[in-house]
Amino acid sequence: MGLLTLLGKLRGRRSRAHGYTLIELIVVMAIISILLSVAVPMYQKSLRRTKEAVLKNNLFTLRNVIDEYTFDKKKAPQTLQDLVDQGYLRQVPIDPITGNDQWRTIMEDAYTMVDQTQPGIVNVCSASDQKSLEGTTYSSWGC
Repeated sequence: MGLLTLLGKLRGRRSRAHGYTLIELIVVMAIISILLSVAVPMYQKSLRRTKEAVLKNNLFTLRNVIDEYTFDKKKAPQTLQDLVDQGYLRQVPIDPITGNDQWRTIMEDAYTMVDQTQPGIVNVCSASDQKSLEGTTYSSWGC
């Protein structure tokens, strides 16, 4: 086969191929849909893990600040806003699961009260009843 014949065949192929065939487009779309069906759940799980990490950090911070307030003032805070008003927090942290700053507070009982006249907050929990990736409810973390 001569060089001119080979060039002629290649030139003929180029002039015919102006776009993709329907089969090629279907195969590409199938591959993209398979990749998306794997990537989207992994992304959502990653977001869930991040929210859980932020929730754990917020609970840890709130509990430490409640303890500091109780130690300094010799009484537990009546509301979470007391922690902000007294300068222990800039603002009440947001629960990343519920998306708001409403926490479930646990008040002192009569036997463990620091100030016998005013029971205050001793613990906080998430207000969400959703299940975590571990299988426990967020509201049960540390409560």
